[in-house]
Amino acid sequence: MALIIFAVRVFGAIVAYASQVILARLMGGHEYGIYVVVWTLVVVLGIFAPLGFSSSVLRLIPEYRTHSTPARLNALLLGSRMVGGLAATAIAATGMLAVWLLGDLVTSYYVLPLFLGAICLPLFTIGSIQDGIARAYDWPLLAMLPTFIWRPLLLLGGLSLAIWAGAPASAETACLLAILVTWSVALLQMLVLQRALKPQPPRLPARDNWTIRLWLKISLPILLVEGFFQLITSADVVLVSLWRPPDEVAIYFAASKTPAIAHFVYFAVRSATAHRFSDLFHKGDHAALAGLVGKTARWTFWPTLGLCLLLAAVGPFLLALFGPGFESGYPVMLILLGGVLARASVGPVDALLTMADQQNRCAIVYALTFALNITLNILLIPRFGILGAAIATSIAMCFEAAALCHQARTRLGLRTFVWTVSRRTTPYEPREQD
Repeated sequence: MALIIFAVRVFGAIVAYASQVILARLMGGHEYGIYVVVWTLVVVLGIFAPLGFSSSVLRLIPEYRTHSTPARLNALLLGSRMVGGLAATAIAATGMLAVWLLGDLVTSYYVLPLFLGAICLPLFTIGSIQDGIARAYDWPLLAMLPTFIWRPLLLLGGLSLAIWAGAPASAETACLLAILVTWSVALLQMLVLQRALKPQPPRLPARDNWTIRLWLKISLPILLVEGFFQLITSADVVLVSLWRPPDEVAIYFAASKTPAIAHFVYFAVRSATAHRFSDLFHKGDHAALAGLVGKTARWTFWPTLGLCLLLAAVGPFLLALFGPGFESGYPVMLILLGGVLARASVGPVDALLTMADQQNRCAIVYALTFALNITLNILLIPRFGILGAAIATSIAMCFEAAALCHQARTRLGLRTFVWTVSRRTTPYEPREQD
C-alpha cells in the first residue's frame, strides 16, 4: 500500500505541476498571477476552516475503533464535517464582507476573484476533513485521488473547454470553474465515503456521544499546527502580491511550485504514517514507534535529496515551460530547495509530535516559525523582491526543522534527524505536555 500511495503522490505531483504550466500558458502571467493569489488564500483558509478536524480524526478514529465505541465514532464522522462546514461558511462570509467594506484597499483586479474564491471554501473544507477520515480508515486512494488527481484534472479540462468555447482566459473564469470542480469533487467523495462507511450505525447517535468540546480541545491545538504550517508554506505568495505585480507573483509561484515536486515525498510519507504514529503511541509500543521514526526519516530524506539534485539540473527548462520570462525564477527555486531539504532531513516529525499528544509544543514551534517568516519577508521583499521572499522562507523552514527535531528529542526521547536518527529498542518515558 505504501508503494501505491507513493505512486499516487508521484502522479499527483506531475498532474499538479503540468496543470499549473498549462494554466500559466492559457491565462498569461498577469491573469495567472491573480488566480494563484486567490487560490493560495483558499488553501490557507481551507486549513483553518476545519478547526483541526482534518488531522484530529487521524487520532480520534483509531482511538474510538480500538476502544469499541461505535456511537461516539459515528458522531465524530458526522460532527466533524458539520462543524467544519459551518466554520468554513462563516469564514467565507466574513471574508466577502471584509472585501466589500475594504474595497478601496484591495486592488480592483483582485475583488471579483476573491468573492468567487470564498464560495469554494465550504466544500473545500469538508473535502479536507473527508481526506482525513479516509486516511484514518487506511483508504489512501479515497483520500488522495479527489485532491491530487480529480480536482486539478477537472479544473484544467474545464478551463481549456471554456476558453475553446469563447470564454475569456481570465482569473474570473478560472475561479468560476474552481467553484464547480471543488463542489462536485467533494460531494462525489462524500457519496463514496458514505458507502464505504455503511457498516457504521445508521441512526443518529445519542446526545452524550457528541463530545464536541472534547474534540475541539484536541483539534484546536492541531489547527494551530496545521494553520501555521500552511502559513509558512503559503504566506510568501500572498506577501509578494502586496509589493509586486501579478506577473512577478506568477514567476515566484512557479519557482516555488518546482521544489514542491521534491516536497511531495515528505507529504507522502506523512500521509501514510501519521495514523500509525498515533496507533503505536497509544498502544505503548515504544520500540516499534522508535523504529518507525527511523524509517520515516530515511524514507523522506534520501528520495528528496535525489529529486532536489535532479530539479537543480533541469530547473531552467521546467520554469521556461510556464512561458517567457519565468526562467528568471531559477535562483528563487534553488534557494527554496535548501528549505525543502532541511524539512526532509527530520522526516514527518510534526505528525509524530501531534499524534503523541505534543501538539501544543508543535504549535508553538510553528507560531515562532511563522513570526520569523513574516518578519523576514516584510524586511526582504521590498528590498530584494521575489529573491528576498525565497531567502526568508528558506531560513524559516530551516529554523522549523531544527526546532521540531529538538522537541521530539526532549519531549519523546526520539532523535529524528536523518544522520542521528533514533534506533532505541527499549521503552522511553515521554515528558508530559505542559
